[in-house]
Amino acid sequence: MNIEHITIAGSGVLGSQIAFQTAFEGFQVTVYDINDEALHKAKDRIFELKSRYQEDLKATEEEVNTAFDRIAYNSDLTKAVADADLVIEAIPEVVDIKTDFYKKLGNVAPEKTIFASNSSTLLPSQFAEATGRPQKFLALHFANEIWKNNTAEIMKHPETNEDVFNEVIAFAKAIGMVALPLQKEQPGYILNSLLVPLLDAAQMLLIKEVADVETIDKTWMVGTGAPLGPFAILDVVGINTAYNISLAKAKATGNTDYQKVADLMKSEYIDKGKLGRATGEGFYSYPNPSFAHPEFLKS
Repeated sequence: MNIEHITIAGSGVLGSQIAFQTAFEGFQVTVYDINDEALHKAKDRIFELKSRYQEDLKATEEEVNTAFDRIAYNSDLTKAVADADLVIEAIPEVVDIKTDFYKKLGNVAPEKTIFASNSSTLLPSQFAEATGRPQKFLALHFANEIWKNNTAEIMKHPETNEDVFNEVIAFAKAIGMVALPLQKEQPGYILNSLLVPLLDAAQMLLIKEVADVETIDKTWMVGTGAPLGPFAILDVVGINTAYNISLAKAKATGNTDYQKVADLMKSEYIDKGKLGRATGEGFYSYPNPSFAHPEFLKS
């Protein structure tokens, strides 16, 4: 495998997790974002992951400190990708933003660099031309809380070079992931093809005032034995991401219910700083959400 230096473009919840997981497994990582303020927040977010790795993976203090020190930060895209063998894009789920980013990235990245999108819902073929190197472009999708939910879905598009595909599969395994190759493009990959319909259904039940957040989650948890309901899952995903996806669906389909979901998320959550588990509040309040209380499933 020829991948040694990795740049993570986008330092939100999942971008930060990908960066730390990659560094934890011994790779040199650079985190890129649009300004130094965003990078400062990213550094704080990544610092907080150290305790999660110690708690969940029983990692030592030396291991997490060494991983943290392997990560550099840069808001200059040219400098951030100067040595990159692989760039993993984890920027907002907005087509225009991603297209513009790939055009800029294609102009400044070394010829050797492979591009991978962590998009949850968009297809690599939508951006292949914008990259300027479609043969070296594919999707590499991670689940939230990557260190525990260690899936890596590797999805090629019709022009992806087979050697590049296999190289990224090897990289995914090297950073501790269960590599899941997808031979054909599929919106939502495997995981979100299964998960998104659940989340959509829950949001529609809420918008149509069929039931409240806790009742919907409780129904799913009691009925299936699942540890989390759909709104608790949305708190992990992040309200911003869920909002962008709902807004995109509203524009693409003209379905006013998706617009109502997006409007609700913006007015009642995003505008109030309730962005999900990462900020301590979303549909639930953390670190002690009501769904975790022993009586939640009984009452």
